[in-house]
Amino acid sequence: MSARRQLSINPLRIGVAWIWISVIVLLPIAAIVGKSFDDGLGGFWSVLTTKGALEALGITVWVSVVVTLINVVLGTLIAWVLVRDQFPGKGLVNAIIDLPFALPTIVASIVLLSLYGPDSPIDLKLNATQPALVIALAFVTLPFVVRQVQPVLLELDHSVEEAAASLGAKNRVILTRIVLPTLGPSILSGAGLAFTRAIGEFGSVVLVGGNIPGKTQVASQYIQQQIQADDNTAASVVSVVLLLIAFLMLLVMRYFGSRAAKREENDL
Repeated sequence: MSARRQLSINPLRIGVAWIWISVIVLLPIAAIVGKSFDDGLGGFWSVLTTKGALEALGITVWVSVVVTLINVVLGTLIAWVLVRDQFPGKGLVNAIIDLPFALPTIVASIVLLSLYGPDSPIDLKLNATQPALVIALAFVTLPFVVRQVQPVLLELDHSVEEAAASLGAKNRVILTRIVLPTLGPSILSGAGLAFTRAIGEFGSVVLVGGNIPGKTQVASQYIQQQIQADDNTAASVVSVVLLLIAFLMLLVMRYFGSRAAKREENDL
């Protein structure tokens, strides 16, 4: 008998899985892609290269990159504090991290507008600016890096760090040569999830962002504007571009994740 257990193939389970994926994911994507090419490839390109579409996509990608970089640094730091440090209220902080998952994002926009709007109680008026977009998107993407890095930190073998320290390695060397390479795949995964969430976010920026074309209008708001103007083709074109960006990001995450997994198998 083979040492490895033979995996059974159940056509019914596989069929149900594919049907569900098709109904929920593939068919809607196919419909929106088809709609975006109503006027052919030339029409698609013509819509994509309009000033409004390019500006909205440019602002979206730029702000999302900034938010992702902030998440990488602060999300990793927060995960480190939650795993390695003990302090009063740690359980409460750990619960608050998941609040953006549970809270409707439009509520976040209302709160941020109250805090940074024209009647700001702290006299900090940021509404209708790109920093307001960064704050709003940082709020909704906060958990991704934290929750990806936390489990890896929990399983990280402290003995390697202690051995390096006993040999005279400085904290900076231990961090850059031992800790960060181990956390790298999880940080990258969290960053990718944060970026893909940020490029499609709508609720948290709808009020505090101001929706000013060429300044604070993100792609999701541009899509809504085109739908209200009864230009579904233009809305579909920008939607397809966002889908493509998200898909490419997920492919990059899978590629580096597979490389990291193979490296771990080779080290065993």
